[in-house]
Amino acid sequence: MRRHVSMLSFVVGVGLVCTISAQQAAPTQGRQEGGGRGGGGGTGAARASAAALVLDVNWVRPASQTGQTKVVQENIAGTDLELKQYGLHESCLLTSGNPGSETTPFSVWSGECEDPFATLFRHKSNYLDLTAGAKIRWAVKTSGFHVVRPVVKLADGNLFVGDYASASVPMLLVSEFVPAAIRWAKLDPKRVVTMGGTGGAFNEIWTTPDLGRVDEVGFVDLMPGSGHGTGGYIHVSQFQVYGRPVPRTGAATTSSR
Repeated sequence: MRRHVSMLSFVVGVGLVCTISAQQAAPTQGRQEGGGRGGGGGTGAARASAAALVLDVNWVRPASQTGQTKVVQENIAGTDLELKQYGLHESCLLTSGNPGSETTPFSVWSGECEDPFATLFRHKSNYLDLTAGAKIRWAVKTSGFHVVRPVVKLADGNLFVGDYASASVPMLLVSEFVPAAIRWAKLDPKRVVTMGGTGGAFNEIWTTPDLGRVDEVGFVDLMPGSGHGTGGYIHVSQFQVYGRPVPRTGAATTSSR
C-alpha cells in the first residue's frame, strides 16, 4: 500500500513539474519570436535603437605632401568634414605612418605639440546627437603618461572634455565607449585646460552637457609632447562616431521659433 502511494505521489509530482515548465517556456518562446519579427522586445528592440555611423575620419596623404608634415584639412578624406584645432600651439599635430600599411597606417602623432591641444571634426551638414546609444570608436597608441580623451563642442560654442581615457603603449589598439555614460568638464578652448565648475562637493568640476546637439567632436591630449622618440605622445588612426544626425538647417529653424 505504501509503495502504491509513493508511486502515485511520484507520478503526480512529475506531472506538476512538466506543467510548470511548459507554462514558463511558452512566454519566453513568444518573446523570442516577437523579437525576430521586430516586435517590442528581444533583438528587435536592440536593433531599433542601434546608432548609425555619422562621422568617419579617414586620414589621407595628398600628392602635395611628402614625409612627415603638419596635419591640414587636405589630410581628411571627403568633403563633408572640417578639421578644427584648438590650443596655444595650433596645428601641432604631424602626420605619421604609411598609406595602406596595416601595422603603421597613415595617421596623426602629437610628439611635437609643446602645449596641450584638441583636434575636433565638424560635419558640414549635421549636428550630432550623441545621447542614448551613441558611441565613439577610435584606435590609439600612446607613450609615457599620455592618454587620449574625448572632447565635444556644443552648438552654443562651449567645449567639454570627457572623463574617459584610452592608453595603449605597445600598439594601435581599437576601443569604444558611450559618451552619455561618462562625466564631463568644461574646457578652455585657447589653453586647453579644464575649467572650474559651480563649486560642487569636494571641489568637483563635473557637469552634464546636452549631447543632443554636438557641433564638433574629437580628441584631446592635456599634456605637452616630449618630441621625437618614446618620451610622451598620443597617436590616433581610426576615429568614428555612431549616433544620430541632426540637420543644421532644421535645427536653426527650430531655434529661431
